[in-house]
Amino acid sequence: MSADTDTAPAAVVDPPRRTALPWVLMYHSVAEFTDPAEDPYGITVTPVALEAQLLWLRSRGLRGVSVGELLRARAAGRAAGLVGLTFDDGYGDFLTGALPLLRRHDCTATLFVLPGRLGVDNVWDPLGPRKALLTAEGVREIADSGQEIGSHGLLHQDLTAAADDVLQQELRGSRDLLRELTGVLPEGFCYPYGHLDTRVVEATRAAGYGYACAIDPGRLAGRYALPRTHVSQADGGARLRVKRLRHQVRGLRRVVLP
Repeated sequence: MSADTDTAPAAVVDPPRRTALPWVLMYHSVAEFTDPAEDPYGITVTPVALEAQLLWLRSRGLRGVSVGELLRARAAGRAAGLVGLTFDDGYGDFLTGALPLLRRHDCTATLFVLPGRLGVDNVWDPLGPRKALLTAEGVREIADSGQEIGSHGLLHQDLTAAADDVLQQELRGSRDLLRELTGVLPEGFCYPYGHLDTRVVEATRAAGYGYACAIDPGRLAGRYALPRTHVSQADGGARLRVKRLRHQVRGLRRVVLP
């Protein structure tokens, strides 16, 4: 055989592509408070502040949606004008502080809950204050209202420090419990504390999730490590505009595999 017939041509491998990652906002608790000492971790916004932030999005032609809805819209080429809204930990005040406002402004959101801590409080925050977490009935009510329920693990543990069996229980066990609770297998996961590494990201993918949210995942950014923008009580229109621009600049610098 001649050399040009017995050697297969080298496979062409597409290089990683740069793409803008979706803008996803990160909230936690929505409740009234007056003293910053009541919110040492900066996780609380008042209903008045949340409504002002939703109105600011609307004034820019943007609408908040769940992360699952956002990713499906991107896949279909229909994500223009959509922003992801997430609420971590599953605080009971979501029912009274956030849900009515989401409905009023035609928004949806993803609520990441801890099925191993239903009906108790945020014991992982040593400085407090103690905030009640949703009960099973509350989670079902939110799911029935059209909001997306995702997993935040079972007990709010740092998964990068977890043994392999604990990691699997946090990922797969929490997913199974939420399916039993709502009748729907959760598509999304959120890394507690925002802590992740390659082992945790790969285990999350293998557990069957369709996406996962982080905070600032660096080089791991992608569908299983979506960066998010923390939103605080102090974020009015000017600060949100700066945070949006910062996301756009950082997002374009990331290399995301197809």
